[in-house]
Amino acid sequence: MTSYLIGIDNGSQSTKVTIFDERGTPVSRGRHALRPTDTPAQGVVEHPDDDLWDSVAAACREAMAVFDGDPAAIVGAGLCTIRFCRALLRADGTLARPVLSWMDERVSRPYEHTDDSVARVTTSSGYITHRLTGEFRDTAANYQGMWPIDTDTWQWSQDRQVVESMGIAPEKLFELVMPGEVLGRITADAAERTGLPQGLPVVATANDKAVEALGSGLRGSEQLLLSLGTYIASMTTGERNIRDGREFWTNFGCAPREYLYESGGIRRGMWTVSWLRDLLGEEVTAGARRAGVTAEQYLDAGAAQVPAGSDGLMTVLDWLAPTETPHRKGSFLGFDGRQGRFHLHRSVLEGIALTMRDRAGALGDELGTGFERVIVSGGGAGADVMMGIVADVFGVPAARTAVTDAAGLGAAICAGVGLGRFAGIDEAVAAMVSVDEEFLPDAANHELYARQLEVHRDITRHTDEVFRRSAQIFG
Repeated sequence: MTSYLIGIDNGSQSTKVTIFDERGTPVSRGRHALRPTDTPAQGVVEHPDDDLWDSVAAACREAMAVFDGDPAAIVGAGLCTIRFCRALLRADGTLARPVLSWMDERVSRPYEHTDDSVARVTTSSGYITHRLTGEFRDTAANYQGMWPIDTDTWQWSQDRQVVESMGIAPEKLFELVMPGEVLGRITADAAERTGLPQGLPVVATANDKAVEALGSGLRGSEQLLLSLGTYIASMTTGERNIRDGREFWTNFGCAPREYLYESGGIRRGMWTVSWLRDLLGEEVTAGARRAGVTAEQYLDAGAAQVPAGSDGLMTVLDWLAPTETPHRKGSFLGFDGRQGRFHLHRSVLEGIALTMRDRAGALGDELGTGFERVIVSGGGAGADVMMGIVADVFGVPAARTAVTDAAGLGAAICAGVGLGRFAGIDEAVAAMVSVDEEFLPDAANHELYARQLEVHRDITRHTDEVFRRSAQIFG
């Protein structure tokens, strides 16, 4: 009898739940958008009400409603949620206040206990685990940042100074398990809310980027993953816990004692693509209607006709400034009358690729490795024009996988390995991850982009002073 694995992918913009067979084929999907975050004060960014749990429950119900297999053949679910969130819980596990987004300034600071109703402090994965299973248990691999975690042992630190510096009393922390271990089983209440079978094992994964890397088939330092999400990052894997990287930071991986090396990224990365689409408005939507395609497909088709380099139009993607340079702003440079809406779109895509080529190059140089292939994941990977730009900018083949929800597939892989359906992660990846298409670089375009990269990486050196001064006027 065919067996099935569920991948729960609670992302920054939506929750996606996919039921896979053991060959990695999606057989049922559910998706529920998250509500816009609340920003009641400067630096405060919260998920309203109980939105994370509501979205998980709704997406699970949708996936189960269209699943035409035998629910008894579903063997387990892997849980992956947004990283860097902070959830403050009462003693019964309900929210004492809305979940703090990864964009909230408070998550970059030690916890401050100002509400005596808070009995537990955890991540988004810890909170959703409790809602699904009733257990106060969480994956160790989603604790990066302001947590008293020992990144060598993957357990809570025993260093009293470290514990005190984080501000979280040990009794407020969840029990930690490793990726692939069972967090608990679906309770009767959770089964009613989600439609998932009562008693179904829920398996620990890691942080969302590590799970996405696993679901993309990233298994080796000669490969690079370019993750095109709300936050764009590039990453590779290794077994060393490198604490002092200059051009990257070390995160927990999706396998015990494996680490993810992540370059600097782009905040509001693919969000900028959507922002531009909406800004162009009816002009684009009307063209898309006439062509019988989506607005994104219309812009992609037009951008494919624009020459590499967008006739000199360059984009700096600081629509949400890096934390270390809060004065920066996003910018388009190089208008001279040749450019139109499709140049704008292509320039944003090129800005993404050029920025990440620069940052991935710094990552590889410091690790002493070169990348022979770029795997591209996220919604942007579905556009041929974006894939071609990535191949041309990086100068190596760019591959996209058959399953676009890499985090969901990675979560299902974790569940399959943890429940003994595969002998190990490499066997599971070989069975469940496949490449849809590979794009080869164009030599002439690569040479042009290599020259443009030298200019592009230097732009902020000239614009920083302008934006520093204008920030005193406009904020």
